Amino acid sequence: MKREIRRIASQLRQYNNFETEKKIDLSFIEKDIEALAVEINRQSDLIVQANAEKRRTEDELRQAVANISHDLRTPLTSVFGYIQLLESGGLTPQEQRESIAVIKNRIKRLQALLNDFFELSVIESVDYRMRLERLDMSRLLPEILIGYYDRFNERQLSPNIQIVEEETIIIADERAVRRVVENLILNSIRHAKGDTVIRLEKRGIATILTICNEARHLAGINLDLLFNRFYMADQTRAGIGSGLGLSIARSLMLRMNGKLTAELIDDHLHMKCEWKSG
Repeated sequence: MKREIRRIASQLRQYNNFETEKKIDLSFIEKDIEALAVEINRQSDLIVQANAEKRRTEDELRQAVANISHDLRTPLTSVFGYIQLLESGGLTPQEQRESIAVIKNRIKRLQALLNDFFELSVIESVDYRMRLERLDMSRLLPEILIGYYDRFNERQLSPNIQIVEEETIIIADERAVRRVVENLILNSIRHAKGDTVIRLEKRGIATILTICNEARHLAGINLDLLFNRFYMADQTRAGIGSGLGLSIARSLMLRMNGKLTAELIDDHLHMKCEWKSG
């Protein structure tokens, strides 16, 4: 038994010194020593998983910092350029008005980005609290959609709205539900090619909201990436949104004990929110 313990210690030393990736094995089978070896191997697996998660988080943080820097630098550079033009004094009154309008738009973009980033940090904090109550989605959803009528028209989109006629009660936070639906609608308006289908239905004990639009450009992409901070599948549209909308939506859904998933069916993206019926 002492010889086997020394052998285990030697194997563990080699593993810890990165001389081998081989797990602990035994040449002498004894119940207690075998149980010890099993737990050592299990601990090694947990360390590997923790290190992989740490690397993933660090990579995500580096990418997020890079994206934040880019998203802040681009409008700031533009604002600075237009201010220099105004200071030059060589612009006509019309050109001055146009330059001021551009500056205002860039500042609004910066404000929206910072607000989204702050909101996401608040949502994911341990102190964030939801006010869960009974909500009728068949009443709330049309109210939210009316506010986006002009946005759909601007993109020449005709949403196909399908809302179940019966009462659809969920247990959720109204402010959070509004933000989730708004973020999903904005995402669809920005990226939709063709019409959008918005469907509210009941399936057993679940109430499901599905927002569907054509998204051929997502073929072959891991759709879970869409919910990562700052991820933009269509890089040519970078600068239109903060890249935080879907991440905020999923975080809010999790806080409400619901779930938000994405699925590509016949080149159409299905964003699906699911709550337990109240």
